[in-house]
Amino acid sequence: MEERTGRGQGLGLRPARKALNPSSAIWKPMRSCPSKDPKQTSVEAFRERSNPRFDDDDNLRSPNSPFLVGTCPDMCPAKERAQRERLRDLSVFERLNGNPARTSPHLAVKKFCRTISTVDIQESDIRPPPVLQRTLKYLMNLVNSEEHPFEFVHDFVFDRTRSIRQDLSMQNITDDQAISMYEEMVKFHIVSHNRFARCCGKSDLSSLCHLNIEQLMKCLLTLFKLYNLNRLSKSLHTNEAEFYSFFVLLHLGDKIPKMGDSLSLWYRQLSLPILQSKKMHFARALIRYCQMGNYKRFFSSLEAEASDLQLCLVEPFLDEIRAQAISYVNYSGYKLHPYPLMHLSKILMIKEYELEDLCHVCGLETSIDEAGMKTLPVKQTKFSLPRSGFRSYCLSAIDDVKRRKDL
Repeated sequence: MEERTGRGQGLGLRPARKALNPSSAIWKPMRSCPSKDPKQTSVEAFRERSNPRFDDDDNLRSPNSPFLVGTCPDMCPAKERAQRERLRDLSVFERLNGNPARTSPHLAVKKFCRTISTVDIQESDIRPPPVLQRTLKYLMNLVNSEEHPFEFVHDFVFDRTRSIRQDLSMQNITDDQAISMYEEMVKFHIVSHNRFARCCGKSDLSSLCHLNIEQLMKCLLTLFKLYNLNRLSKSLHTNEAEFYSFFVLLHLGDKIPKMGDSLSLWYRQLSLPILQSKKMHFARALIRYCQMGNYKRFFSSLEAEASDLQLCLVEPFLDEIRAQAISYVNYSGYKLHPYPLMHLSKILMIKEYELEDLCHVCGLETSIDEAGMKTLPVKQTKFSLPRSGFRSYCLSAIDDVKRRKDL
């Protein structure tokens, strides 16, 4: 039986949810136009990318299958560079001295192509693993660029990392190099997930958030296949347990795709070393606390045990969890005893004035008692989750800058 800690225990945050089915993730690629303003293209990008007919990296072949061996020495094949110069199809990150019709091997990065066949592809069009690793490192360095809006940087890196995955797939590269690159790309999508959540005032980013989560799931599912293909014994890869935990933690969010079996069924497919790992134990406990409504244990565990990337992934879901906790306090409390906001703010790891704002966003009124303390009068009837989404509130007990310095 769960320990009851503090007032308002047994909070029902949400019912148990269906989990994603790792075998059913399907995605349609797109050919992006990074030279356009992302605010103008986000809607049409969403329409193009969200049709699930095509897939760019889901079909991992056996080691005996025929495949290409890339010989392209640059981040972008010379033929594609020349064509894109003629068409002025260059991102601002690829333009030589700002010229929309000129680029160089050090700036141009191969674009993702939706309709591609190995019959029409030459070895000189495909980048070998060392070039792909160099290209990925170049792209990851762009993520922290402050010269352009993040959504613009994300659109460019989003497309070019899909091209990297495509080249890996066409060469049937499934070794440790592929694992390392996929882990970096998962990390990119997690950081993007967090940064988009912080841009809560920009309504035009909703489609980009959706696309980013879809590709995060897709990268994770392919990464799991790579782990299995390279398993030599019962031992795990260095980061394997943590990356499996990301799949579990994504189920804290209500807006992720629902694709089949429950998490409990998915757990049965995992090996014992993964299930018994510290990272997976933490993720499963967090899901359990959320389902039980034990938000005090939820937040204390998050503070004590979450890795940087786990916190980065979970943080955008926290305001919804806080709102559900407030809802339970409101409906289950005793009307003659308003709940002190200071006490609740410590449990939910949010500053008192931000908690007061969150109550107002959810349609609840706050008051001040005789001692001058802010309180939440309970049994109010106007509670509702905001249709436009939540504002981004910080975790008051965690040094946010320190948490992300190595991301």
